[in-house]
Parts: sequence; structure tokens; C-alpha cells
Amino acid sequence: MKLLSQIVFLLLIGGIFCQNNRNAKASGKSTKKSGGNQGGDVSTEVELTSGGTGNTGGTGNIRGTGNTGGTGGTGGAAESGRESTAGARAAGQQTDEMRLHFLKNTQVTCNDGTAAGFYLKEFRGSRRWLLFLEGGWCCYSKETCDSRYQNIPRLMSSLMWPQTKRGTGILSAQAEENPHWYNANIVFIPYCSSDVWSGTGPAPNPPPRPRGREKERDRNANTTEYTFMGSLIIREVIKDLVPKGIKQAKVVMLSGISAGGTGVLLNIERVASQLEQLGAEAQVRGLVDSGWFLQSKLQRSPNCPETVSCSPEDAIKIGLRLWNGVVPDRCRQLYKRGEEWQCFFGHNLYSTLTSPLFIVQWLFDEEQLRMENIYMGGQSLSEQQWQYIQNLGRELKNTLTDVTAVFAPSCLSHTVITKSNWMTFQVRGTSLPRALHCWDRNLEAIRNNRTPAKGCPFHLVDTCQWPQCNPTCPVLMDQATQQELTLVQMLVAMGLDLQKLGVDSQDADSLVSMVSNGG
Repeated sequence: MKLLSQIVFLLLIGGIFCQNNRNAKASGKSTKKSGGNQGGDVSTEVELTSGGTGNTGGTGNIRGTGNTGGTGGTGGAAESGRESTAGARAAGQQTDEMRLHFLKNTQVTCNDGTAAGFYLKEFRGSRRWLLFLEGGWCCYSKETCDSRYQNIPRLMSSLMWPQTKRGTGILSAQAEENPHWYNANIVFIPYCSSDVWSGTGPAPNPPPRPRGREKERDRNANTTEYTFMGSLIIREVIKDLVPKGIKQAKVVMLSGISAGGTGVLLNIERVASQLEQLGAEAQVRGLVDSGWFLQSKLQRSPNCPETVSCSPEDAIKIGLRLWNGVVPDRCRQLYKRGEEWQCFFGHNLYSTLTSPLFIVQWLFDEEQLRMENIYMGGQSLSEQQWQYIQNLGRELKNTLTDVTAVFAPSCLSHTVITKSNWMTFQVRGTSLPRALHCWDRNLEAIRNNRTPAKGCPFHLVDTCQWPQCNPTCPVLMDQATQQELTLVQMLVAMGLDLQKLGVDSQDADSLVSMVSNGG
């Protein structure tokens, strides 16, 4: 009996020891995991088109991703992000979290030689893929690239990229915000090549100087220590997505905003060809948001690139040589050597492309206006500038006439598809998500030899002539006071004479009514 009591006692002691040991190990794992997050594995929830508008090189403002500095936030905000993510997982909800993957091919890099990569949110079982190219203009000389690297390093380097991102708008995984693409595999490709997604590697070295003139400055030499591989990055991303199932895709939509939108135009045929060579049977489509620019009409300094006042056309001309940039073959064949830069403009390139494209373009794009040194929201304008604004809307409409699928509101803004409120904007009563869905249904019907459905529009261009004449336009803000502006307040603040416009100042309300009704 005594022996039995001792055995029971020893078993009890052993059980208590083992339990304490398990608790200690669990506590150690928890501490280690928590400590690991201090290394930058921070989930960030951002609206991918909000944030800074830092100007690089003077030829176009950069629309950030709402991730200033690229670190993704720390401290309480990060803890809150982890708690909300954990809560969503516990509730069994789909989240917007996209995780960073660096390219397997380490020879294809960002401008500074750091690893390029992509963010991926998989939706198991889905055969729809949405690839998104980030925007952010470009740099085209050592001076503009050095300035860009100093001021916006995340657009040239991956050093500060967060481990995760969350998407908004068409990148959202929430059905309420993104009713037709929430259940797709979403790939966000950060822009770190500064070449409008056209670069294919180091630029050729300049020719050797004649003997005795080695020390002379070559005004045509434009060498930098940066690499420009935007087009190659897209190619490598698709290669790395093969194990994830992109070869089994039914639809692959290459999308982008601003410079990323132009990148879609430049690369969509190459992407379609690559997927076909891989054996995929997917239909490749393009979604171009705010990447449909017109050539500048502003007179510039003849000394470009000696100054930062290059026109967008000159920036592209110079940049193409620096980036070793490529354009689609069919468009390149239309222009003589040295004129390939014209293929960066959608109205020149569109008719040469065979892949289906949907163009989203504000008729009064803020970046297009900034190229002409026109800044809206309170700044005074000359009559000549006001005339340019009016002509801009008409010219853009003319270039969109033969575009099959288009959504073009008569608004002053820039980029749409990644805004969290993208469903609120309408043209003739149809929202952009609805128009994209109609386009999708039409393409599927044609692909399956069916008659497309009627009453589902996807060619939508505002008919009214004025900026902000669409009542669903984003609100205008006074840059000085950060107060909302009505159309009339905007016109008056810009120094325009309403009487010269044919409107008595006492009848301002009638003007608001007129433009709101498409007048």
C-alpha cells in the first residue's frame, strides 16, 4: 500500500512538471513569434491611390500608394492591423491581405539592384487572375533619377517594402466593395523600375570618345548606375506564378493606373504571347486607368535634358535610350527610327493591339493638366488655360471614339480603380464596376459564340462639356483651406469672369443646375 502511494505521488509530480514545461515552450514560441514581427513583417491597410503627389523631375506628379516611405506603419497601428486580421480569420472571412514574394530570378531587379517582386492574394479554386501594375511616372536622366531616389526611394528600391499589403477598389477581397473581382487571384506588382514598365535591362554604353577628347563632356551621354527592367519584371512575375496555377487561368486581366496604365498598353501583347507559350488557354485582357495621355502643347526649354522642364514627350524620348525600352512591334513598325516614343500614347497605340482593352479616363485628368502647369482647386487661371481645359475634354473624347470599352466621366481627378469609393462614380447611370461586368459578359458571350446581352453598356463617355458637370464626380478641394469647392466657387476662385462665360454671377445656381444635368 505504501509502495502504491509513492507511485501515485511520483506520477502526480511528473504530470505537473510536464504541463509546466509545455506552457514554458508555448510561451517561448509566442515570444519568439512576437519578436519576429519587429523585423518589419507588418500588415498595412492602405488605399492604393491615396497619399502623396511628390513631383519628380517636374514632368508629372507621382500618385503614391498611401504607404508613405514604404515601411507600412509601426506601433499601435500595426498591432491594430494584426488584431483585425486575426479577428477576420477567426470569423472565417476572406481578407484583403496580399503577401510579398521576391522574384526567383535575382538578375531582374529594381533600379538600385535590390530584388524586384510582387504581392499575391490567392483565392483557392479561382481561374480568374488580376495583375496590377503600380503607377508613378518615371525618371530619364541621372539628375532626375537621383532626385527620385532621394525623395521617393520606394519607387526605385524594395528595401522598405512591407511584407503585406491590403487592396482597395478592384484589389479588394470584399464583395461589397468589389462585387465582380473579389474572388480572383490578385497580384500587385510594385513599380520600382522608373521606366513606364518598358525597360529591358542596362542601357548600351556610350561610344568611346576620340583620342585627345576623353575629358570633354558629352551632352548626349546619359548614363546612370541604375538598371531599368520594368518589362522584364512583368515577365518574371508571370513565370513565378506558374506554380500558383496561372497556366490554368480562364481570364487574366492586366491592369494598371497612370504609368502602370501605360505599362498595360505597352506589355499586354507580350503577356498574352508568354502565357500562350506556357500552354495557357486564358483570355488576356487589359484595364487601363488614367494612362491615356495626350501630347503636351506647352512650349518647353530647348535645353532639355539640361533642365528639369522636359515635356513628357522629351522625357520618353530620352528615357527610351536610357531604359533600353521596348514598345509593341506592330506600333513600332508605324514609326521611323527615333519616333518609337509615340507608341507610349494610347491613341497612337490602341489600334495596333489585338487583346481586348477597357480604358478608364477622366476627361479632365489632373496629371494631364499638370503637364501644362495647370493646377486646379483654387489657383488662378488665364483665359488661355481655361480654353485649354475645355479643349482637353473635347480632344480626349475624340481619341476615345473608336475605343470599344471605355468609361470617361467629365471630372477633374486622376485614377479610379483602386479607390475605395470607386463604385460611386457613374456615367449615364452606370457605375464603373457595372460597366466592367457588362464588358466581361460581352467578351464571354463572343468567346462562346453566343449573342451578347442587350442593355448592359460598356462604352460610356460623358456628353456634357464642363469639368465637374457629372454630379458623381469626386469633390474638389481648395488647396489652401482644404475645404470643398462647388463648381461655381472653383470658377470664381480661378479668376474666371462668369459673365464672359455667358453666366450672370447672380444666376450661379442655374449654372450648377445646368452642368449637373449635363448642360
